[in-house]
Amino acid sequence: MKILITGSSGFIGFHLAKLLLENKHEVHGYDSMNNYYDITLKKARLDILKKYNNFIFTKATLEDEKALKKTFKKFKPKIVIHLAAQAGVRYSVEKPRVYLNSNIIGTFNIIEASHMFNVKHLIMASSSSVYGSNKNVPFRETDKTETQLSIYAATKKANENMAHAYSSLWKIPITMLRFFTVYGPWGRPDMALFKFTKGILNNKKIDIYNNGIMYRDFTFIDDIVKGIQLLLNKIPNNKKINKYKKDSLSNVAPFRVLNIGNTKKIFLLDFIKHIERELGKKAIRNYMPIQKGDVKQTLSNTDLLKKITGYNPKTNYKMGIKKFLGWYKDYYK
Repeated sequence: MKILITGSSGFIGFHLAKLLLENKHEVHGYDSMNNYYDITLKKARLDILKKYNNFIFTKATLEDEKALKKTFKKFKPKIVIHLAAQAGVRYSVEKPRVYLNSNIIGTFNIIEASHMFNVKHLIMASSSSVYGSNKNVPFRETDKTETQLSIYAATKKANENMAHAYSSLWKIPITMLRFFTVYGPWGRPDMALFKFTKGILNNKKIDIYNNGIMYRDFTFIDDIVKGIQLLLNKIPNNKKINKYKKDSLSNVAPFRVLNIGNTKKIFLLDFIKHIERELGKKAIRNYMPIQKGDVKQTLSNTDLLKKITGYNPKTNYKMGIKKFLGWYKDYYK
């Protein structure tokens, strides 16, 4: 099957592309290769993907309509998986305009191109951050999401709204995925596990927000990409009788929102303790107040995803940390 992945040199995009390539799909990667973080890490991921004969790559931004439409016209994807975005909750507080260009305009261009070229299924990355100040834990797809706390989260919610409107108008089948704290090998350097590991190994202070009183639904990358793979042919159809309890399927469009997480609430200080245990070294801790735009806890309810696909995450945080550290030590040796 022909599958276009935006953000293919990013963390999730790389792992997903690799999995789909190994399963003999034709994959067209699309990535701007921007310098939000270490570009050499992105290049190393891309070099691995280029070894597959069934992989094609385009370097361009999402805002470049001409390049995007050329890619769609030439490749003719059946499925589009839109993972490219300007990431980072805290960075969005400092540089909000960057998020409008990439996450709003860029995403609009992807949805419009998917409409123009009759894509069979558009799968798009949202984020657990859209739940904002929601106090109902675990978070369900049917919970209200009206109180985002960061520009990043607001752009993700805007993506969901824009996608639903397009799906309603033009009957484009769209699945939105709300990711919960994804981590693992080849991860982003601005994410917690990467920063903690680097700091501990280099005898540098690690910043611990809200004095460590935080909980996260840490979800290992292999479980995430397996979940996406299971969704490829699970195309939303609002004309069928709603057969799932508490379904997020729209009543006016082939559009559905799904949580994808590990369904376990991990105390941040326990997470750090296990990194220390695996490294055999104590962290130099710098306790700090909670940062603007941040939330104290996240926890997913993935019952709907499990009913639709059989999704069953298998990697607990201790196993995940061990796998990440193995990769980190090998990559930076």
